[in-house]
Amino acid sequence: MDQAEKLRNVIKLKNQKLPQKARVITVTSGKGGVGKSSVTVNLAIQLQKMNKKVIIFDADLGLANVEVMLGAIPKHNLSDVIYRGMDIRQIITEGPAGVSFISGGSGIVGMNNLSKDQITFLVRNLAQLDEMADIVLVDTGAGIADSVLEFVMACPEVLLVSTPEPSSLTDSYSLLKALHRNPNFAKSGTQIHVVANRVNSVEDGQAVYDKLNTVVSQFLNGNLEYLGMIPQDSMFEKAIRQQQTVSLYAPETKSAKAFEILANNLIEGAHDIPLMKRGFAQLFAEFFNNR
Repeated sequence: MDQAEKLRNVIKLKNQKLPQKARVITVTSGKGGVGKSSVTVNLAIQLQKMNKKVIIFDADLGLANVEVMLGAIPKHNLSDVIYRGMDIRQIITEGPAGVSFISGGSGIVGMNNLSKDQITFLVRNLAQLDEMADIVLVDTGAGIADSVLEFVMACPEVLLVSTPEPSSLTDSYSLLKALHRNPNFAKSGTQIHVVANRVNSVEDGQAVYDKLNTVVSQFLNGNLEYLGMIPQDSMFEKAIRQQQTVSLYAPETKSAKAFEILANNLIEGAHDIPLMKRGFAQLFAEFFNNR
């Protein structure tokens, strides 16, 4: 019995006891610097305002944008669960407005070589998140590294953040191409939303989606969904420089209101997304299966 099969068997038993599962959404981008983590954090705050309990899983190993934006430095990360036997609740860091987050840290790197006991313990802990959260947002790294693609492939729902810049559009398409050409990608069971960030108008946001969806439809035989846009906003940039989230720093600005619309679109469109509530532990089952 291989590692992935062991993990799936453990999760099958856990799922019999935990019928309620969190909605898991992976947030990613084709390149860095397009505001992916800012989208994740602001979206979490807006969803929390809608009485949805949100936990962010920070899977971006190279940066600590989530903790900087939330103004909270984690004392522990996923490796403390795997190698020190800590409970998942002990590594959750509380942020503002009721939003919590978990740092993946070096724990993600070592998940290839876990023993059966470590897998069992990890899954038992991860399954607790399905009781603790309505929505888990997974903030991945940018680009087409294997660690990024594995998280995207494991998740039934993906938010792809892009700007109107040609380089961002090109890199977004590169990520989508790598995804569609991977034999482990379940195209029919995955919903990919496009978020157009730093646009000058509603029309510019729609154009970002139209360009990406056209090439995906023509060359990859796939399709994307448009979630919405975030406008250029001086207060948004000021909030970032202040290491704060615009949804809390300046909640009446255009960008904060746009994040509110994005959150509403996610909730209102939930009934159109099949295979959505597989739970956070199930995400890791798929993660292992893809490796």
